Amino acid sequence: MADTTRAGEPDAAPVDLTRLAFGGDYNPEQWPESVWAEDVGLMREAGVTMVSVGIFSWALLEPAEGAYEFGWLDRVLDLLHDSGIRVDLGTPTMAPPAWFYRAHPEALPVTADGVRYAFGSRGAICHSSPAYREAISRIATALATRYADHPALALWHVHNEYGVPVSACYCDTCAAAFRLWLRERHGSLEAVNEAWGTAFWSQRYGSFDEINPPRTTPTVGNPAQALDYRRFADAMMRENFRTERDILHRLSPGVPVTTNFMTALSQCDSLDYWAWGREVDLVTNDHYLITDGRRTHVNLAMAADLTRSVAGGAPWLLLEHATSGVNWQPRNPAKAPGEMARNSLSHVARGSEGAMFFQWRQSRRGAEKFHSAMLTHAGTDSRVWREVVELGADVGALAEIRGTRTVADVAVLWDWHSWWAQSLEWRPSEDHDARERADTFYEALYDQHLTVDFAHPEADLSAYPLVVVPALYLATEAAGRNLRAYVEGGGTLVVSYFSGIVDESDGVHPGPYPGVLRDVLGLTVEEHSPLLKGQQVTLAGPDGAALTGDVWTEFVVERGAETVWSYTDGLAAGRPAVTRHRLGEGTAWYVSTRLDAEALAAILAPACADAGIEPRDELPRDVEVVRRSGAAGEYLFAINHTGADVKIPLPDAGTELLTVDRASGRLTVPAGAVRVVRLDG
Repeated sequence: MADTTRAGEPDAAPVDLTRLAFGGDYNPEQWPESVWAEDVGLMREAGVTMVSVGIFSWALLEPAEGAYEFGWLDRVLDLLHDSGIRVDLGTPTMAPPAWFYRAHPEALPVTADGVRYAFGSRGAICHSSPAYREAISRIATALATRYADHPALALWHVHNEYGVPVSACYCDTCAAAFRLWLRERHGSLEAVNEAWGTAFWSQRYGSFDEINPPRTTPTVGNPAQALDYRRFADAMMRENFRTERDILHRLSPGVPVTTNFMTALSQCDSLDYWAWGREVDLVTNDHYLITDGRRTHVNLAMAADLTRSVAGGAPWLLLEHATSGVNWQPRNPAKAPGEMARNSLSHVARGSEGAMFFQWRQSRRGAEKFHSAMLTHAGTDSRVWREVVELGADVGALAEIRGTRTVADVAVLWDWHSWWAQSLEWRPSEDHDARERADTFYEALYDQHLTVDFAHPEADLSAYPLVVVPALYLATEAAGRNLRAYVEGGGTLVVSYFSGIVDESDGVHPGPYPGVLRDVLGLTVEEHSPLLKGQQVTLAGPDGAALTGDVWTEFVVERGAETVWSYTDGLAAGRPAVTRHRLGEGTAWYVSTRLDAEALAAILAPACADAGIEPRDELPRDVEVVRRSGAAGEYLFAINHTGADVKIPLPDAGTELLTVDRASGRLTVPAGAVRVVRLDG
């Protein structure tokens, strides 16, 4: 069984930060020193408690190899400390300076097509480069030696957003490192040939020296090789993180070390965050709204739940989000009045120990000058600034929730390796998208007002009455045993199509689909039958109900399961579309077509009934109710994303922390507002 636990201290927190974190990336090097005192004064007005410093400052801190200029950073940290503001101090290794690349052009990454990137952006890094590893060790050592005992230091922040914008390099240095990684992972050349199925297309290797990265080929290459290369690229980034982390641990003991994740499936697909979560002392995350016309607050809630789950349920920290619009999407609308506060407090409700932003003062130059900030080009006489000050006061009023944990109702299984494998070429339909299925199932659970934990397929699931599997194309035998044991022990499982198909090397499990999930689901699938673009099928269910599916159908054969919904048209007409299998003390549901979030409610409602989860019909749509619990007490967050005032039932009387009003019976939550109640019980 995979190791799905976290190795770090589960409740690590920024040193001497006695309130929730509120602040953002501070880049004083972009401004004359005369501005710094003004910045710090305004930070105090806004209620800032911590800022991130030095993340992109390598060229200023080390203007030439081995020559350091720390004077400006000394003055910044002293100024912040004198004003009672804690510091998340960055190692600037996301953006090596020009002198480094001039000396080591081989450290610039190469694409699969053989094109070497040029200097002039950020994140242009070959993570297998010995020169890069030596350089990051040197700068991390210098920073830790100088600032380990600085009284402002609360947290070390390594690198920035690993995996973005470049995760994999295909150069000869990486080829050599890949061969070493393959030896360690597989043990022998024979094992590599077996795992990759190299008997196909005469791809068998007679020597490790014959193996290269999956560079551009005339047609589709070996999918298992491509999958292993994604694992290798992720491992190289993680190895570089550990290099810096271990230096910081040794020279600055007692100060937690983190790196900012981007767990949202809409923002990073190249890191196995289950593995990364075990490496950091405190899980932190960056999240930005994807303004594509969908309900952005649902994606936000999903990202927060996923981040908390990567942290093993422990409190985590939102290290970056935006006060208003960003600058890197095709269209970057401003946030509506009150939306910044709702976004921030939604993250807090779902486990974050604060709300921080990119960035403090909006840049005048560079690629991100149109990205919003806490202090915008408009200055303090602006809507954004007034909302920032108000939010700072609200975050300050919630200090007592520190250390409490978000209470989840159900679990959703997610595995980055399965996502990587499913994203490879030549799958049955390009319209099937693992991320889309995860988004849609999450939205359906969100609309049932259920708080979600995410879990690895091999993790202990016994605490959850309901487990949902939206997309698990790659499923190990251990995962199959785990899910069977979960259902036999009384759990309720809901599985979507094209799950359980291949093993960890993208090899189809022996026998009929769905591979290792056949027994728990009580069925086999004779054949996948994807639909053409625009085609739909109709499903008939209990009491004459009908649903519409698209993208995918299957020829399902019951092997103990019962049919709940059937296809009425298409090639699978008359066959099972949705099944239910009683196994041991539990039940397993299977959905063999793509349903939207609204249609999935017809499946999740009876599954919730199987799981003993009471319906929450009294809660309006787009009103979140989330609980945090701990030694400090029980807290209920109510977040109203609608344009009308709503009333929600309270399980007990209590005190509303943002207004200090007493609350009982039904709590009024104004349109677009947030309320947080400390329950008396």
